[in-house]
Amino acid sequence: MGTTGVDIHLSSFSRHIQPFWHLFREGLDTYIIRLQAEGECEALIDGEMVPVMPGDLLLFRPGELYDLRIGEKESPLGFSADYYVMCTGDWVDEWWNKQVRAKKSRIAEDSKLHSIWQQLILEKRRIDGGSPEILEALFKALCLLLDRAIFEAPAASSSSLLQGLKIKNYVEEHATSPIRLEDVARHAGISVTRTVHLFKEQFGYSVMQYALQVRLAMALRLMDNSNYTLERIAEETGFGSYTYFHRVFRERYGVAPGVYRRRS
Repeated sequence: MGTTGVDIHLSSFSRHIQPFWHLFREGLDTYIIRLQAEGECEALIDGEMVPVMPGDLLLFRPGELYDLRIGEKESPLGFSADYYVMCTGDWVDEWWNKQVRAKKSRIAEDSKLHSIWQQLILEKRRIDGGSPEILEALFKALCLLLDRAIFEAPAASSSSLLQGLKIKNYVEEHATSPIRLEDVARHAGISVTRTVHLFKEQFGYSVMQYALQVRLAMALRLMDNSNYTLERIAEETGFGSYTYFHRVFRERYGVAPGVYRRRS
């Protein structure tokens, strides 16, 4: 269902905890607007597969090749989550052509943007397909908020990115042990305050949130590929106790670890 200005073909929040590959070999039939929310993936940008991290916005237009891959490389993060919308329409064409749009850009964090996107998704999921007028209004608001988020995004310096990657690697190497911000900051050679702000700026989540993501990804692999008890998996992946592991896992994936294991 659509309007003369905007036709929303699909819009959703997608989470993958298994390898996933999305490819349009003959080119897209629609625009794709995709915001990486959690985890990491790779996308084809100008003929090269490049990493996509939380806060990265992907914009593709009809006719362009689209190749998105999740969990294909060895990485402690075997999951990815994103908001996306596939759309066409005269208004979308006009919005797109107002300025040059990079296929990938880092955007400023904006809770209003996430809220509008969630409302768009819920409206589209209605049994009747949603009100065309409401869908169009929400989509236009989303696009305008995206433009502002791109404009307000801080320019990332190469030195900050290198420090961020240094912190990231440290967390990955020590995820199964207790992690203290003081130790992370000492490894990076900067203050705790700078460590906290720099990491959030570069990757879109906190150091401790990233440590939890790494631990959860490790736990998923052990649940899928070992006969370890859930209590041992909690211990092996740095959660310390099954109670804590159970709470974090359920908050992230919506099911208890035992339920997930029985389904897989």
